[in-house]
Amino acid sequence: MASHGQPASSEPDELASVIDAVGRGPDARSTSIASGRGVPAWIAATLNYCSRCGTELRFGPIAGEDRERLGCPACGHIAYVNPRLVVTTLPVTRAGELVLLRRGIEPGKGWWAQPGGFLEVDETVGEAAIRETLEETGLIVEPGEIVGLYSRLEAAVVVLAFESRVVGGTPTITPEALEVRAFAPEAIPWSGIAFKTSYWAIRDWLRRRRPDIQPPERDWDE
Repeated sequence: MASHGQPASSEPDELASVIDAVGRGPDARSTSIASGRGVPAWIAATLNYCSRCGTELRFGPIAGEDRERLGCPACGHIAYVNPRLVVTTLPVTRAGELVLLRRGIEPGKGWWAQPGGFLEVDETVGEAAIRETLEETGLIVEPGEIVGLYSRLEAAVVVLAFESRVVGGTPTITPEALEVRAFAPEAIPWSGIAFKTSYWAIRDWLRRRRPDIQPPERDWDE
């Protein structure tokens, strides 16, 4: 199978100049690698054969496409690779505390994060937010405002974070949560946060609800 390297052509000059002027967007805070590198190698390793006819895929220029892509030389099928959507919640209690879980599985086992998981094909993002929170924490939430979107090029995901009101349920230990705890905004365990996406989502939430609190900066080893 051909190498999955840099795209064959750069972005059009006009587009590149707009991105340079505007920036990558706030969602880029949660990624540590540059854009435009094509399909991550760990995903490319699983994309060897055409899903339509079984022919070995080839990576290279394809007519009508603005970058090199995986394509089938036999039937012409293009294997587009898109990021997955992770739906998460920032559950807030009636007292204004933020509920986090101490993760029971990798990645980030033993560290704190907000509940969440992958969107299923047959549900809305709101339904996914409710389902994932209930499954992981035992709490029933009502999703509210979207706090932010966070890109993770390393993991090929986009994370959506809802501010959510806790309306029922009981905090419950689950296979995915070693502990479920509500934190006052002043007591959020910043040094124990598992992911960049969690760090930025919680920080963005605080900027809306408690702008008097200044979260500490954090260096991420990646």
